[in-house]
Amino acid sequence: MLGPVILAASRSDKMRRLVSAAPGTKQVVARFIAGETVDDVVPIVSELSGRGLEVTLDVVGEDITTVEHSYAARDAYLELIGRLKELGLGARAEMSVKLSMFGQSLENGHELALANVRPVVEAAAEIGTTVTLDAEDHTTLDSMFAIHEELRKDFPQTGCVIQAYLFRTEDDARRLAANGSRVRIVKGAYKEPASVAIQDKPEIDKAYVRIMKILMDGEGYPMIGSHDPRLISIGQELARRAGRKMDEYEFQMLYGIRSEEQNRLAAEGHRMRVYTAYGTDWYGYFMRRLAEKPANLLFFVRSILTKG
Repeated sequence: MLGPVILAASRSDKMRRLVSAAPGTKQVVARFIAGETVDDVVPIVSELSGRGLEVTLDVVGEDITTVEHSYAARDAYLELIGRLKELGLGARAEMSVKLSMFGQSLENGHELALANVRPVVEAAAEIGTTVTLDAEDHTTLDSMFAIHEELRKDFPQTGCVIQAYLFRTEDDARRLAANGSRVRIVKGAYKEPASVAIQDKPEIDKAYVRIMKILMDGEGYPMIGSHDPRLISIGQELARRAGRKMDEYEFQMLYGIRSEEQNRLAAEGHRMRVYTAYGTDWYGYFMRRLAEKPANLLFFVRSILTKG
């Protein structure tokens, strides 16, 4: 029951101020956010790569209100790509982007977001890596999928994310699997109404398994975004049944969560990618991490009490 409450709080300016001012916030945020600047995150990319892990980087921030902010988001990613190029890390790190950061919700937002994300995708391709378009709330998905399709005309390696809790997702998975694209599946971390999304967690897990099977049996490259040991095990079995080699799919987990399991999967020869977020506008991302798992919220509250 706490999850929907926390997700609602993620949109509240008042809660943003309260959480940001809490004494223990900085300690807990550091668990999920790799830093605030490119200089903070680049050493982490090197360290993770040295352990045989791959990385996807997310410059956190959303709900921008001006065109100028959308340009700043574009430039932040271009700066990141430039640093990865300097250090020769392009092959080990891709980018994840939220089109809301690129102006999707503004006037003429679809065209603006496409115009802003295209140079990021081009720059990523030049250093031997790619970009995945993150899924956000259901009202943005038609635009996201249309931009994904447009980008794939020139950059077929461009990925996208689908969310198991949405009723539409099995159809989306069939379409994307047939197209041979790179698809990350996650459970979903936005507060969605019962008219568009499954509300029961066991039913979401069942949908997740059905969608994994569609992707594994398809022609694309599945990316299994989960920390759930059972779903990871099922993913391995579905890959085996589909005759996939270990380099024909991958697992993805969040920075700071289940690090030992990340290392174990990599040691077994699986492709294991760590979703690594950084930046100053961390609030929305942080609150969704709390909503996903009650233990994260308990860790946060405990930290506040011990620092107060």
